[in-house]
Amino acid sequence: MQLTDKDRELLALLGENARRPVASLAKKLSLSRTTVQARLERLERAGVITGYGVRLSDEYRSSLVRAHILITIAPKALAQVTASLEKVKAVTALHSVSGTFDLIAIIAAPSISELDSLIDEIGAIAGVERTLSSIILSTRISR
Repeated sequence: MQLTDKDRELLALLGENARRPVASLAKKLSLSRTTVQARLERLERAGVITGYGVRLSDEYRSSLVRAHILITIAPKALAQVTASLEKVKAVTALHSVSGTFDLIAIIAAPSISELDSLIDEIGAIAGVERTLSSIILSTRISR
């Protein structure tokens, strides 16, 4: 799907606040409310917008202990390991990467002890051969 500049502006506004009323979006974009509603429906039908979510406060996010878990997997175990990691709710992102490791999982937990348990849980998944963990101390840039 080809996005227009107004579509991108609309997506940026929704990224700031997905609960913003259509009338407010229309005013910000200098478009009619029905035009914005039609754009939203078109973006949803095209799969560009797949849902609307919650943005957590910086205060809450900073209370979580986050880590990057670098994961080496057994040959042909990608689908199985990915399915297992998808069930771990503390995994906030999973990336396939090049290099020594096959995957990087980003995890978040309310405490170090729970983070430790999660790392053990990931290491015990069938197909995971090795993990290396790095706890995130602070975030310097987040966009």
